[in-house]
Amino acid sequence: QVQLVESGGGLVQPGGSLRLSCAASGSIAIIWRMGWFRQAPGKQRELVATIINGDMTNYADSVKGRFSISRDGARNTVYLQMNSLKPEDTAVYYCSAGSSTWSYWGQGTQVTVSS
Repeated sequence: QVQLVESGGGLVQPGGSLRLSCAASGSIAIIWRMGWFRQAPGKQRELVATIINGDMTNYADSVKGRFSISRDGARNTVYLQMNSLKPEDTAVYYCSAGSSTWSYWGQGTQVTVSS
């Protein structure tokens, strides 16, 4: 089993920045992929960014050039640096991890972009 704990959400003005963190514990040796998803009210959960095997990254088109995902292997933590935030980025952000599939999920952290 793997436990994921997110932190770093909050309220930010448009154009601002936030950094989300996700700390993994438990059977972390099985984790090959980690990523961030988000779900806005009334919408389906969508992929934001993923990092595979520690260095292969992928981003949703809507966040390319603004968000950056990274992983600290020593601390078993994945980060999502979010810059130039827009109101449409408002959502609950979830950390996920797994080997070949997204097997484990965090509880989510709220990000609100509003003036």
